[in-house]
Amino acid sequence: TYDIEVWLPGQNTYREISSCSNCEDFQARRAQIRYRPDKKARPVFVHTLNGSGLAVGRTLVSVLENYQQKDGTVVVPEALRPYMGGLERIG
Repeated sequence: TYDIEVWLPGQNTYREISSCSNCEDFQARRAQIRYRPDKKARPVFVHTLNGSGLAVGRTLVSVLENYQQKDGTVVVPEALRPYMGGLERIG
């Protein structure tokens, strides 16, 4: 399992915001998901990944806490600016 964590200054700790696990064939066996490697081969179970998106609340809190300035404004991280119409600062 791989976890993505963010620093939350208000809690003075890291918290998980996403996770991805290699379930190999465990989930496929329960769901009977199989494939044939070639036309003459017997069916075999696929391997699956189980992953979550982002915990939106924690992700937002992390951005707000880590990018808040002394004057109360929040600098929009460069990676998010294209999704916010180029906005550089909130507040």
